[in-house]
Amino acid sequence: MTKLERVILAEPRGFCAGVDVAIDAVVRLAEEHPGEKIYVRHEIVHNIHAVNDLKEKHRAVFVENLSEIPEGSRVVFSAHGTSPEFYEEAKKRNLKVTDATCDLVRLVHAKVKKYHERRFEIILIGHKGHQEVTGTMGYAPMHLVESVDDVGKLPIDKNRNVAYVTQTTLSKYDTKRIEEALRDRFVNLISTKDDLCYATTNRQGAVMAIIDKFKVGGFLVVGENNSSNSRSLVETAKQLGVKSHLLSTWKDIDQQWFNGIKDVGLTSGASVPEYLVGEVIEHLTKFFGAIVQTYVHKNEDIKFRPRILV
Repeated sequence: MTKLERVILAEPRGFCAGVDVAIDAVVRLAEEHPGEKIYVRHEIVHNIHAVNDLKEKHRAVFVENLSEIPEGSRVVFSAHGTSPEFYEEAKKRNLKVTDATCDLVRLVHAKVKKYHERRFEIILIGHKGHQEVTGTMGYAPMHLVESVDDVGKLPIDKNRNVAYVTQTTLSKYDTKRIEEALRDRFVNLISTKDDLCYATTNRQGAVMAIIDKFKVGGFLVVGENNSSNSRSLVETAKQLGVKSHLLSTWKDIDQQWFNGIKDVGLTSGASVPEYLVGEVIEHLTKFFGAIVQTYVHKNEDIKFRPRILV
């Protein structure tokens, strides 16, 4: 059996303020209205275990279309953000809405509306089909770019007034290259502020710091493949030349990952319940002999609140 000497556990990791408030909104509604089903449009966060916990323990019913929800019911809009059309439809169907959109995503929506009012061509850096991207694109006409190559294909005159925003959960490496390409192409390009959320930035920063300080030979990221921020953590480690693996639970661990490695880093995406990290730690200490050492990169004390729309 392969042996490990240390697991360097990243702090911060796991739930961010946006995820906390979204999950708490579902739990609180279930407690306050024990006789009702609590509907949620789209996965409240991109983690199947968190979603299943809400289904099994708090009567949450997840849907994609509001037509699936009985008129007058309670519904929570997910942390990723929702297009304006769904708010209008919810109002017409007398749905009692709790809007759990992350405050930082809401700021991006506000910027998009402002740029549209000023008649800018708007560019969104993000992943096609991601719920946050779909929601943001509902607020104004815009162009989606996923890569540097996409920048060259944009049907926009180089002298046009152009503004860009980003999906909040991307890797700094990805956005930096695309932003440079946008600056090279467009003369009148503006962006008022980096849109990457504090939690994404902090978790990526912790990965980079652990690799630099402890020279770990590998990195484990607990998270789901449909979670952009989890995939970004994997990519951050790989960009620094460290083998990195995304795992949903401890059962995904392959001992071959640790061949020739003494120390490994461990973190989790912003939508991952902490008990999943605990199970990974238990497995690594029990079967690989690792000692756990926590590295605190930055403390987080940010709190958000959901909006109640009745």
